[in-house]
Amino acid sequence: MDHAQSKPELLDRLAAIVGDNHVLRDPADLAPRLVENRGLYRGRSSLLLKPGSTEEVAAIMKLASDTGTPIVPQTGNTGLVGGQTPRDTGQDVILSLERMNRIREVDPVANVLVADGGAILADVQKAAEAVNRLFPLSLGSEGSCRIGGNLSTNAGGTAVLAYGNMRHLCLGLEVVLPTGEIWNGLRKLKKDNTGYDLRDLFIGAEGTLGVITGAVLKLFPRPVGHQVAFAGLRSPHDALQLFGLASDLCGGALTGFELMPRIGIDFTTRHIAGVRDPLPTPHPWYALIDISTSDSAETAQVMVQSLLEKGFEAGLVQDAVIAASVAQEQALWHMRESMSDAQKPEGGSIKHDVSVPVSKIPDFMEEAAKAVLEAMPGARICAFGHLGDGNIHYNISQPVGADKAEFLGRWREINAIVHAIVLKAGGSISAEHGIGQLKRDELAQIRSPIEMEMMYRIKRAFDPAGIMNPGKVVSLP
Repeated sequence: MDHAQSKPELLDRLAAIVGDNHVLRDPADLAPRLVENRGLYRGRSSLLLKPGSTEEVAAIMKLASDTGTPIVPQTGNTGLVGGQTPRDTGQDVILSLERMNRIREVDPVANVLVADGGAILADVQKAAEAVNRLFPLSLGSEGSCRIGGNLSTNAGGTAVLAYGNMRHLCLGLEVVLPTGEIWNGLRKLKKDNTGYDLRDLFIGAEGTLGVITGAVLKLFPRPVGHQVAFAGLRSPHDALQLFGLASDLCGGALTGFELMPRIGIDFTTRHIAGVRDPLPTPHPWYALIDISTSDSAETAQVMVQSLLEKGFEAGLVQDAVIAASVAQEQALWHMRESMSDAQKPEGGSIKHDVSVPVSKIPDFMEEAAKAVLEAMPGARICAFGHLGDGNIHYNISQPVGADKAEFLGRWREINAIVHAIVLKAGGSISAEHGIGQLKRDELAQIRSPIEMEMMYRIKRAFDPAGIMNPGKVVSLP
């Protein structure tokens, strides 16, 4: 920071860009913006700015670049790795895109939608639905998370199997660089081979290279037929075989295949209002199967019934239920999406957002459970997730009666055990939540020196002053 100018004077200059009505300075107002969703990270800041336009973001970044002021972009503050949380130095200024929440354009013919970086995901979904189109990204936080954050973390959600993650759902970006320059890359083209793909540099960069202020998003035809089934299984091995049957039978109509353990069902029925066990008797594991078809509801119904019949015949499915209404479909998905929140009343929970090759999921589950229980007898493993794309949320609840603080104090130790097994299987330590602060140091340990050096070079090229979300993803040597 330019020490020729006092910090209060600088903060006043930044505030003047957006107007006093669009800043937060009071510690009580700032407090909710300074803590990560799980409480793992808590930072300090004296100022939060709410720009109303791309030009105001550019003016903020230009002044920040000139004065060396660290800027932390923040959208819905729903991230789980501390990527949106300021550091505890007190020097960081938070830049919130909550006012930049417009749906700029919807084109159902071209199947594209243009939105501000601060547009709420649920509003994007509704805007697509209003023109009989689908924006398929679906997250538990979709009522509060925002498009800029979804892109910055390359969010995945429950429909990656059929539609891909945010990298696959975006055609173009508008980005304000750390220097205050504006890159208008809001192209609507599916084919554009004109040099380096700059868009992909910013998707997944977690705000360390620039501020995403706008995006061109892909839309899809809304499914005509939709069926959701819930099946009781003996093991992840059976779940994998059932997934193979579903892939062969349903092809692109298979839009979701989720794996859940019995303990997860116990937690949700115990702690989440309105959730009931869908099957009359308990089973060790469960699959939630989502099928969407473009021609008719009858096709979807035939597919799911045929799949379950084949599953029963092969001895894979022990019991199953098919949702008979939209309300029942929503109830089944609500149970799955509530599984993380249902762990909170059970005490401390050590989280892992990992991915492994789909064919290796059963072996990973067995090996990881053995290693975790050897290190921590009595730990309650609640491993669930998107079996169809290999993303498992390997969460571990504290042993009954254990001290929560002591349990959480072993976070890094248990992470190291699980991540070693993930890497041995050819997997990733971050499937969809990102790196942020939580996995920054571990990233530097597991990536090759040349990979890290390339990341450092990109960071230096785009952010020579080192002001863009410092301390996240990579720390420049």
